[in-house]
Amino acid sequence: MNNAKNVTLEDAFAGVADNYRGEDVDLNAIYREMRKNSPIIAENFMGKLGVPNIAGLDANRPTYTVFKYKDVMNVLRDATHYTSGFIAEGLGAFFDGLILTGMDGEAHKKARGLLQPIFMPDVVNTWRDSKMDPIVRNEYLLPMVSEKKADLMEFALYFPIRLIYALIGFPDDKPEKVKQYAAWALAILAGPQVDAERAALARKAAMEAAKALYDAVMEAVVEVRRNGAEGNDLISRLIRAEYEGRKLDDHEITTFVRSLLPAAGETTTRTFGSLMVLLLERPELLERIRNDRSLVGKAIDEAIRFEPVATFKVRQAAEDIELAGMPIPKGAMVQCIVSSANRDEEVFENSETFDIDRKLKPSFGFGFGPHMCIGQFIAKTELQVALNAVLDLLPNIRLDPDFPAPRITGAQLRGPHSVRVIWD
Repeated sequence: MNNAKNVTLEDAFAGVADNYRGEDVDLNAIYREMRKNSPIIAENFMGKLGVPNIAGLDANRPTYTVFKYKDVMNVLRDATHYTSGFIAEGLGAFFDGLILTGMDGEAHKKARGLLQPIFMPDVVNTWRDSKMDPIVRNEYLLPMVSEKKADLMEFALYFPIRLIYALIGFPDDKPEKVKQYAAWALAILAGPQVDAERAALARKAAMEAAKALYDAVMEAVVEVRRNGAEGNDLISRLIRAEYEGRKLDDHEITTFVRSLLPAAGETTTRTFGSLMVLLLERPELLERIRNDRSLVGKAIDEAIRFEPVATFKVRQAAEDIELAGMPIPKGAMVQCIVSSANRDEEVFENSETFDIDRKLKPSFGFGFGPHMCIGQFIAKTELQVALNAVLDLLPNIRLDPDFPAPRITGAQLRGPHSVRVIWD
């Protein structure tokens, strides 16, 4: 990436996928074995799979990895003994240290309280019919109908970005600019690298992208403020809000908003791809959902359990502590393998089966505890809108036999590379 400002959305997405792919192995078979014989280990498990360290600058900190549901839950819900501030050293460095996932304690509580209202169901539901559904159908799927074939990952790349950036407050009439902003946000995610020779170049490109994204967000903030900030979008709400007893200035709003953008859309893209693979591999189930749309939400929840996009979460021990009989020293990193926890046979019956009829239990696809993904309701609503629209507009959709069957891959960020389909 020689010039971050010129990176395309497609190249940025592919770059992130390559960066976090790691080794192409049967992870679920490995996790099954680890849960049985080594549920917690004093090793950097994901590092051995070739996954870069996004947590902090010191990659040599002692690292422990946990695989079972109960241990993952205990870590993620305990923000007192297992903290997240280290993220500000790594990925957070591209956001001037202000990144929600890298905050702890009262600072995190206040910042999340400021941002949370825009992501609540009452707000999102007003957007579902007025914005989300028309955009997905009219701008993306209806123009595809006559083609009778497509790679669904192309659709999945664009629609979540279009939706979330509109919800944040970017102009509706500048789609190419929004795609460029999203490309910069993804370029930041590619900053951490495993390969030392690529690290300096990637970090420089990420810094350039972060600066370009800051300027773009600032332009949007200034424009929204100039127009009265009366809308229901995030920028308008932040302009009207109070934080620590005072109004936010444009720099603070810009920094808050920019910190949200790398995760805005990308997770939904991969989740939608995996959801469609899981359903297209099971035509009878797909037809059942087509005929009973009350099952759409269940299918999405089960896909998030069965194939979560982010395979692990990391926390840092705030003091010497014991977890599942293993002493963990203060400052050590704790990798929580959520993909393994989500298939723990002690918690989920027939855990290796994709079953939308299973009794709903908490899973960790969107995290857990105080740092649970702030945008999960938006993501699930986007997925519901997209799946319903696909079932309505692409009759008898099925895998294209002229292409290899899609595979869900990735050691850290999972999803299919392509999902080639045809319809009648």
